[in-house]
Amino acid sequence: MEPTALTSSATIPYAVPAGTSIGHIHLQVADIPRALAFYHGLLGFEVMLDMGSAVFLSADGYHHHIGLNTWHSQGGRPAQREGVAGLYHAAILYRDRAGLAAVVKRLLAAGYPLSGASDHGVSEAIYLNDPDGNGLELYWDRPRAEWPTTPDGQLTMYTRALDMRGLLAQ
Repeated sequence: MEPTALTSSATIPYAVPAGTSIGHIHLQVADIPRALAFYHGLLGFEVMLDMGSAVFLSADGYHHHIGLNTWHSQGGRPAQREGVAGLYHAAILYRDRAGLAAVVKRLLAAGYPLSGASDHGVSEAIYLNDPDGNGLELYWDRPRAEWPTTPDGQLTMYTRALDMRGLLAQ
């Protein structure tokens, strides 16, 4: 099947089963030690398995949330942002605002560049690129009861400036 072709089954109504979630991301990187310095050393993910050309990292002891490999990318160029299809960013969800604040403080203390910070109503997010140019969103979700809705109950989202001072005060 052509990647751009949709079969007739795509028009049949279907909803992904409740409880389904995104399990992990697996990224091609140019240099494992450099990627580990970022994902393990700076962001704090635990190394679960190091195979040399691939490393699997976790939050909270899960088998892996992030896979890193150099199978086809050793010494390669950074991810392209313009004029190519591909992953826009991977999002890492923190349990609460304090957890997000702690990692943002680490990034700022290390002088690591951020590319953005937004309040989306449902969440607060920080944007940055990893050392290989892969986009990341670090965020926390507000409680559902606080999500903005229209008068008829429809979810609304927006992009506003993040109250960085308030976040860092956590």
